[in-house]
Amino acid sequence: MITIETWDTGRFGIKGTSGPLENMIGGDYDEKIRIFCRSLLDIQDNVYLSFNPEMEVPVKNFPWQYQSPILYIDAFRHFSKVVKEICPMVKVIWGTAGYPGADEYYPGDDSVDGIHIILNSKSESQTNAYPRSSSMASVIKGKILRMRFMNKPLIIAGASPNKFSKSDSMSLDTAIKSIEENKYILYAGELLRNQSVNKTDHAVGKAPLIGVYDPKGLLINEHNISIEHLFIDWSNVEDGSLERQIDQINRRSHNALLTIEPWRGIKWKTDANVLNRMTLGKYDEAIGKIYKAVSKAKGTVYLRFAHEMEIPIHRYSWQSQDPVDYIKAYRYFMTFEKNILSSNIKRIWGPAGDRGSLEWWPGNDVVDYISFAVYGLPDKNITDPSAQESFEQIFNRKSYRMRLVDKPFFITEFGVKGSNKFQNKWLIEAAKKIKKHSSIYGISYFNFVDNPKVWGKVAAPNWAISKSSFLNFAEELSP
Repeated sequence: MITIETWDTGRFGIKGTSGPLENMIGGDYDEKIRIFCRSLLDIQDNVYLSFNPEMEVPVKNFPWQYQSPILYIDAFRHFSKVVKEICPMVKVIWGTAGYPGADEYYPGDDSVDGIHIILNSKSESQTNAYPRSSSMASVIKGKILRMRFMNKPLIIAGASPNKFSKSDSMSLDTAIKSIEENKYILYAGELLRNQSVNKTDHAVGKAPLIGVYDPKGLLINEHNISIEHLFIDWSNVEDGSLERQIDQINRRSHNALLTIEPWRGIKWKTDANVLNRMTLGKYDEAIGKIYKAVSKAKGTVYLRFAHEMEIPIHRYSWQSQDPVDYIKAYRYFMTFEKNILSSNIKRIWGPAGDRGSLEWWPGNDVVDYISFAVYGLPDKNITDPSAQESFEQIFNRKSYRMRLVDKPFFITEFGVKGSNKFQNKWLIEAAKKIKKHSSIYGISYFNFVDNPKVWGKVAAPNWAISKSSFLNFAEELSP
């Protein structure tokens, strides 16, 4: 196993620049690679070449970190191509740390022979971007699961000078045992898809369906609206309000988008172990009532269960949980009433679209659409409306993270804050971009203020828009 690192000591000698990757793509290292590969031709044993490892960890320990995934992928693919021209027998290894978001940097099956996961890497020790697990078994399990979309042999090793200890070996056995117990939902071929996919779900040139979350009822009667978005928790099941709301949606001849939030009730209280206890049947009565109410809908019902699960915070009780527990709970909910699950029910998997989202991918057979939020504010520290990102910027970043699965998008939450003039401009630009993405099946505007409790000292953003801005957006969205 030989690790190749492109440290450019000349023009691009400063850590964090993209120079070495650009130089690789430009062919600047080709002759050096060929000379090196010729020296390997007489070796009888297996030779593994790893290129610029730990690329996905968000630190600047190496000059190829904190770079565009596409830039890294292009550099890796070029390296692999040059190596194979001289040494077709050499195994080219993708040397990931196995950190959240590693899949964004996967170069593709045709340029990768194997994957090298690194434990206790220096890069990971330098970042706190994600909470660290106290259990090595959990760490190893997470790293392995992040590779489940790549059908390649896996090498697991400790970072030099640390050795793979006996304790690490025991942790590996524990991790593998846990994965084996759930392999029927984690690795079944029909539940995963390869990259290079086409997410088209409607005819090119046809406008996506338009929905709205509109608690004040300011927009729901507009003729452009075909979907009404409701957030449903246990209290809505207990007090019968879900059935009443579906009845109102039926009267308006609309379809229903239901985001199911499994918490906050009287009989079924907020539960930090909601995912585990769901699969044990604790919430069967509540789930049964949801499906009973859904069965009375006259139009299509889009079900989104336990959204934004991958964000490493505790806003919702189902966040910061074991991805396997989430997957099992999602599948349990979506397959609960097989006799009711007819063609008018569509299932939405709703991550936030953050790094590592695909760890929570529940399977091809229980997802009809992928959803993520597109809000103008990149984080809660930015309050200047003009500093907001465009729809295109956010959509491109989040949709790229879904490149290894093959489903159309339903943007179930999006919004922009600011003056009416600014909102109108942002939305018009968004509509122009949306029309170019045939992969976007539907889009639902969040016409309300966000929850103030989660924004701390910063005022919660008010995404509400005027009727004129909404109508201008809908008109621009028309084919």
